[in-house]
Amino acid sequence: MNDDLLFKEYPYLESDELVLKKITHEDLNSFFELCSDEILFKYKPGKAKKNIKSVDNMIDHYERDFNKKKTIFLGIYLKSNQTTLIGLGEIFDFDKKASVVTIGYTINRNYWGNGYASKYTNIVLDYLINTIEVNRVQAFVMPENTKSHKVLERSGFVKEGTIRQAYIWKDKGLVDLTLYSVLKKEYNG
Repeated sequence: MNDDLLFKEYPYLESDELVLKKITHEDLNSFFELCSDEILFKYKPGKAKKNIKSVDNMIDHYERDFNKKKTIFLGIYLKSNQTTLIGLGEIFDFDKKASVVTIGYTINRNYWGNGYASKYTNIVLDYLINTIEVNRVQAFVMPENTKSHKVLERSGFVKEGTIRQAYIWKDKGLVDLTLYSVLKKEYNG
């Protein structure tokens, strides 16, 4: 895993339809819409934000986390309209020795049903395996989140099984999580 390249500068990734890039304060309104939607937090840690100022502060925290080489948060935008944030992607839990990275994503409900979660996953998977040279990319999904299971399976992830009551998620408590992964040798992208 080439983490020097990973944290050299904030990633800017694109496909025919999507652009993945750093979230800025100009994205605040669409970012607040994403972060304040209680339905989106049904299957992820934390709870919906009620205060736009706290969401504004999150943007600065994302920059700090990148500089600390802790987490990369990527705004997901349509290539045709890069001024509207439609989702948030995460790259985190870096294990340099084992060459393992975990990913996650959240898509604004107004954009569901267009395959954007799968498209995001495919862009990030290609970047991590082919550019950063990660050996294993993984994702954790609550067992009830059937849509995310389908996203990962369509993107070539292998379901490894459910890890029972092994994680505590903020505002959720002890949760079961289904583990998915793709190994570099299996990747066909």
